Amino acid sequence: MRLMSEETRRYADEVTAGPGGAMTEEVGVVTGDLTVATTRLPDGRATVRVQYTGAEEWYTLTGSPADVPPDGMEALHLAVVQAVRQGGEAVVPGS
Repeated sequence: MRLMSEETRRYADEVTAGPGGAMTEEVGVVTGDLTVATTRLPDGRATVRVQYTGAEEWYTLTGSPADVPPDGMEALHLAVVQAVRQGGEAVVPGS
């Protein structure tokens, strides 16, 4: 399920992390059903955060904040979602 907010400044998807999960700055690896959110910052970069689906606490995915590629926020978000689905201590691609 993809959620987009005003002017496509935020994308969010629910995914199941692949084996090895996703690496966060705060708690290390997270696994299982996660929500991944990519949000544009005022400086033009994007922050990528994950949470256990249905939980309240968010964690910063290692490599965030990241530069938004020339093909835009959606491309960055989709690359992050794919990386988390693959697992292997996923980080923001290109970081």
